[in-house]
Amino acid sequence: MPRVATTLSPRDKLGTIGARTGFARNKYSIIPGLYCVGAPDKKSPVLVTANYKLTFDSLRKELANLSVWILVVDTRGINVWCAAGKKTFTAEEIAFQVQDAKLDQLVSHRILILPQLAASGVAARDLKKLCGFTGEFGPIRASMLPAFLKTGKADEGMRSVTFSLKDRVVLIPLEICMLWKKLLAALAVFYVLSGISPAFYSWSAAFYRGTLLLLATLTAIMAGAVLTPLVLPWIPFRQFWLKGTAMGSIATFIFLLFGNSALNGIEKVALSLWICGCSAFLAMNFTGSTPFTSLSGVEKEMRRGLPWQIGAMMLALLCWIAGPFI
Repeated sequence: MPRVATTLSPRDKLGTIGARTGFARNKYSIIPGLYCVGAPDKKSPVLVTANYKLTFDSLRKELANLSVWILVVDTRGINVWCAAGKKTFTAEEIAFQVQDAKLDQLVSHRILILPQLAASGVAARDLKKLCGFTGEFGPIRASMLPAFLKTGKADEGMRSVTFSLKDRVVLIPLEICMLWKKLLAALAVFYVLSGISPAFYSWSAAFYRGTLLLLATLTAIMAGAVLTPLVLPWIPFRQFWLKGTAMGSIATFIFLLFGNSALNGIEKVALSLWICGCSAFLAMNFTGSTPFTSLSGVEKEMRRGLPWQIGAMMLALLCWIAGPFI
């Protein structure tokens, strides 16, 4: 039986950084099955979790001085909440792992403690029919498990989903790092389009105007992927793309205020539309990282926001090309 430590090694911490920044996110998983912490016996609790290693590590590091079983479900390397939504964290998957591990021979009780964020995908009432074990939902956060295991009860705080500043900040590096491939592709377009001039093509204009468009894009990233999550609760509007547009408007004002005064009117319009459009898109992309959005709500928001974003960015590029001819 694999026994796991409750302290993370330097390699684990490096892997966490890779997952948080997106560089090791898609294949960061462990083998599904039964693990243990400490010296569990037949009466020890059984905690169920996903095989996304960041989730597994977040769980085990909170179990110091405890003796428990950990049943890891094959969620295809996806975290609990997302796996429940994608239907890879289900009663059927849990039952399969229970039977595969012959859990009924290792413990005398028939209770599985499930992560609360898996409730949307796990029909706990079906577990008993499928494997003979009853599902009981634990607290929201792994850090609350020691107190939950001690009392056997979850108070209101253990059931409440929060999205504090700390929760939002930890998501920002991933949002930014996932942009680097798109940004590299955009750079080529920036410098090609920026060189178009009445003299057919200007290499000096390509460098100067292309760099200016790059700086505008970085400003949009700061507005949509950094500032919007940071001040999310205080930005007016309900839909995220409107929040991003609002922050993009503020960023545009600051950018043009301290930018090059040699820009003509249509170039300023182009940069304004570009920053606001990109910022709105990045802010809308953040809907997948929040605990208070719904699938239908996100789809509705995309139907409203995407036409504006695409239209604004296409018009911005046309105005940017037209700038030298005005």
